[in-house]
Amino acid sequence: MNFTLLITVLVTALTLVVAAYIVAKLIGPRSYAKVKGEPYESGIPTRGSSWLPISVGFYLFAILFLMFDVETVFLYPWAVVVKDFGAMALLSIGFFLVVLVLGLAYAWRKGDLEWK
Repeated sequence: MNFTLLITVLVTALTLVVAAYIVAKLIGPRSYAKVKGEPYESGIPTRGSSWLPISVGFYLFAILFLMFDVETVFLYPWAVVVKDFGAMALLSIGFFLVVLVLGLAYAWRKGDLEWK
């Protein structure tokens, strides 16, 4: 029974995504002008190539930020139900925070938190 429900949900989701894509292609405006593909920022036309190499440090910093930001999202539901679960909730969130602190210490020790 549950497998049938899962297949139904997946087929429905796939159908809705494909239908939305087809409708957007059919009724969406089309403009293939050369100017449309040019980069444009703050009213100033670009000079030279807009494909500049970006340091991996930016991506690493962003991923670390997201990782520790998502941690906060998981703390809110825990804070709501902590009284209902008692010591087990405290133990589980303690383990969660220890793992996150160890991850932060590892990133800090490797120097990934320094802006270079």
